[in-house]
Amino acid sequence: MKLSDKTMKLSDKTVNLLKNFSNINQSVLIKKGKQLRTISVMKNILAEATVEEEFPRDFAIYDLNQFLNGLSLYKSAELDFQNDQYVVIKEGKGRSKYFFADPNVIVTPPEKSIDFPSEDVCFLLDTKDLDILLKAAAIYQVPDLSAVGENGVIKLVVRDKKNETSHGHSIVVGETDSEFVFNFKVENIKILPGTYEVVVSSKLLSRFTSTNHDLCYYVALEPDSTFG
Repeated sequence: MKLSDKTMKLSDKTVNLLKNFSNINQSVLIKKGKQLRTISVMKNILAEATVEEEFPRDFAIYDLNQFLNGLSLYKSAELDFQNDQYVVIKEGKGRSKYFFADPNVIVTPPEKSIDFPSEDVCFLLDTKDLDILLKAAAIYQVPDLSAVGENGVIKLVVRDKKNETSHGHSIVVGETDSEFVFNFKVENIKILPGTYEVVVSSKLLSRFTSTNHDLCYYVALEPDSTFG
């Protein structure tokens, strides 16, 4: 919510999004406007979101979790961006001063959005299926998530791909005429709960787009993935 040209409040939805971004990269460069973007230090996960608020300026935060914990000191914090060096977080009689970081010390996404190379496999990933897969990976302590095309169906499988006798769990998510094995690391599936339209390229890149199209993740595949 925008209060004036230099002051605003963050909705719970945007705070939850920033918490998610902090799992991808502890630091973030926020640009003026309504779009938030982050990229992992290894540059294998990129996230883009459009939020309801409009940020009044560019600013960098080195420790995003710390910043968000600072917001939790208040019931309904107001952010005042009038100063070039810091933001004032305030409510009632309380005031916190949080200094911006040097953008040069933060790993930031490229200026241009990703040019997706090819759309070889597409399916819808329901939020319940996603939740079960991630829970199963934790229960069985397996590191890999694979999208497997065989016998006319697309299955998502959590497993240890290096161990043929590992425990695992699979869910059918679509149909296909192709044969493929697209491998991900479970630890790279750092996406908010929700239903996603998933597109996978044989060029070792995937895109998870929320069904309301306000949130998108690009996740790199493992190099041992195969198609055709």
